[in-house]
Amino acid sequence: MKENKYFKGNVESGWGNLQNIKSLIVSPSHRPLDGEISVPGSKSLTNRALILGAMAEGTSNLKGILKSDDSYWCVESLKSLGVSIKIKGNDAEVAGGSTNFNNGEIYVGSAGTAARFLPGFLAAAGKGEWKLTASDNMKKRPIGPLIQTLYELGADIQYLEKENHYPILIKGKHLSGGEVKMSGDVSSQFISGLLMAAPRFKSPLIIRTDGGIVQKNYVKMTLELMKEFGAVVEFDDNLEWMKVIPSAYSANDIKIEADISAACYFMALAAVTGGRIKINNIDWRTKQPDIGMLEIFEEMGCIVIKADDYIELRGPAQLKGGFEVSLKEMSDQALTLAVTAIFSDGPVIVKNVGHIRHHESDRLKVICLSMKKIGINVQVFDDGFKIYPGRPSPSALDTYDDHRVAMSLALIGTKIPGVKLNDPGCVSKTFPEYFSVLKNLGIEIENK
Repeated sequence: MKENKYFKGNVESGWGNLQNIKSLIVSPSHRPLDGEISVPGSKSLTNRALILGAMAEGTSNLKGILKSDDSYWCVESLKSLGVSIKIKGNDAEVAGGSTNFNNGEIYVGSAGTAARFLPGFLAAAGKGEWKLTASDNMKKRPIGPLIQTLYELGADIQYLEKENHYPILIKGKHLSGGEVKMSGDVSSQFISGLLMAAPRFKSPLIIRTDGGIVQKNYVKMTLELMKEFGAVVEFDDNLEWMKVIPSAYSANDIKIEADISAACYFMALAAVTGGRIKINNIDWRTKQPDIGMLEIFEEMGCIVIKADDYIELRGPAQLKGGFEVSLKEMSDQALTLAVTAIFSDGPVIVKNVGHIRHHESDRLKVICLSMKKIGINVQVFDDGFKIYPGRPSPSALDTYDDHRVAMSLALIGTKIPGVKLNDPGCVSKTFPEYFSVLKNLGIEIENK
């Protein structure tokens, strides 16, 4: 196999930031928060569009892609296969259509989307052999449900170290379709990965879901984007069944939406500080599930203004708590809400997020450890937690190589001076400029 020059253990990507900074101290602004920002493109849509563009006949132009660790490793993985991708600013030109991919070793870093989307893509390539490996963090995250379903469809995949985990060896075959049952209770990305590969199968694929799907709107985003690239798909509203007809993907020009998950941290910033933030490049009608946080911020007393091309949020003098909410469909915001709840007037219970134990970190365990370290009372359950409001004490907090942990815990420092974050560079996974944007809004950021 050809050696992949990017495989160096936990190598930094070319689109990262803060690589040499061990810690940052975050403290409140000296002036009231009142600002406007734009957020980068959606990670979820960027990586889906890159892979669909690589499978499509012709050249696709993707406007407004996210440039982060995750998307960098997706681009480099596809390039190592021989796919031509030209990056100009925040746009990508992807020349797809080939199934004669370069054999060799592919390093996906910590990119969960690439790690879950590439196996089906390669398993159905007809020929070729690839070793897929990943960062130490990604190797801890299970991939078994996807690989097991691909086995059932005739794929040739081997685990090279630990069962159900990266690294894996894939030998390309012509896969038949058929009907499979697949659970979506750990990650919706397993289902999305199989769906995107299915147009290359020899006969239709029907997926029946077993036990529901966490964050099913991300699967709907996959299906809708597949249709934009010419795929023939059918599905019911609850995604209890999905059908993909064999067909060729066609190149398309796609404008990537701004990342609502990223935007939510700045909505929370306004909520926590009692300030105003206007986010100029998001549409409240988006299908990205985290837009549902607007309703929660309103319930907490925030004023929300919705327009076609911006959202404005104004925080109250005192946030309201004393409620219970399911974040099953927008579990990426569980930690954001946990931090916001600290500054409310009553306990907040978050339910139906047990699957976040299997993300970059065990996020339920991490939020418990972090809250206790700053003196906040928290109860953690199998599928959620309860946060009691209080006055946090400044402390040094670990980020556990988890971008969402780092971005959420940073919000504490926007209200309480002197919060130290260890390994802040992990935000580069999805938002390399996160701390720069905070600083431009007046938040005090000190390198240590």
